[in-house]
Amino acid sequence: MIRRCMVRLMAGRYGGDQLNLLLAALYIIFYLVYVFTRLIVFELLALILIAVSLYRSLSRNLEARRAENNKFLQFVRPIGRRWNTFRSRAHDREHRYFKCPNCGQQMRVPRGKGRITVHCRSCGAVFEEKS
Repeated sequence: MIRRCMVRLMAGRYGGDQLNLLLAALYIIFYLVYVFTRLIVFELLALILIAVSLYRSLSRNLEARRAENNKFLQFVRPIGRRWNTFRSRAHDREHRYFKCPNCGQQMRVPRGKGRITVHCRSCGAVFEEKS
């Protein structure tokens, strides 16, 4: 019964996406800060965030909400890629990573080989590094 009502309510509406998840998470954070500090600013920010999230979820303007989410993802994806690259390189104990001084290409060499000559595959530059 409740499920059918919710399905009927959300028919033709945008629903949730990554931006709405971020808004909801920020709402929870600001509300928890408000609970502990009792500063009205955090309560107002939390209410604004949840109102925007609900507005986006219940909106019938699908194209505008998709465009907002795409802009958000274009901003966030490079940050996520850099974070994943950083994390994977931090856990890689078998290789060292270098940037070519000529073209900036990232290169990976095995660790523990002493001073080695590195050849860049992109531009052909040759330089020495400690592995």
